[in-house]
Amino acid sequence: MKQEQIKTLIDALAASDLAELEYSEDGSTLRLVKQSALSTAPAVRSPAVVRRASAASAQPASTVAAECLAPLYGVVHLQPAPGEPPFVQPGQAVEAGQMLCVIEAMKMFNEVRADTAATVQAVLVQSGQEVDAGQPLFRFG
Repeated sequence: MKQEQIKTLIDALAASDLAELEYSEDGSTLRLVKQSALSTAPAVRSPAVVRRASAASAQPASTVAAECLAPLYGVVHLQPAPGEPPFVQPGQAVEAGQMLCVIEAMKMFNEVRADTAATVQAVLVQSGQEVDAGQPLFRFG
């Protein structure tokens, strides 16, 4: 999904009477929920998108690295609050569904969770950094 598409969808939702909007493309899903709808809706969970390295890679299939990509544009938060430890660190094993970070967009906090169990090889962004949709956040091994 391109940033322009996401902005168009956000504007369309804001101008409509809809409480939420979900859009899928190329294996990625974007779910937008109006702030007023959050009081009656369950917590929003934005799925993390995992991309495998290309098949042309020289690495054996069992060691091909995967990346977690930002599901939307926003400000990434790698820890629950300032001064607290990060959700995950390089070298840490994570389970499927474990929180990796939070992306703040339009005053909404969208959880990014691991799709599968893996080991974090690298954190590719800094807390407080603006990220684009599709930008790599973490590398797994």
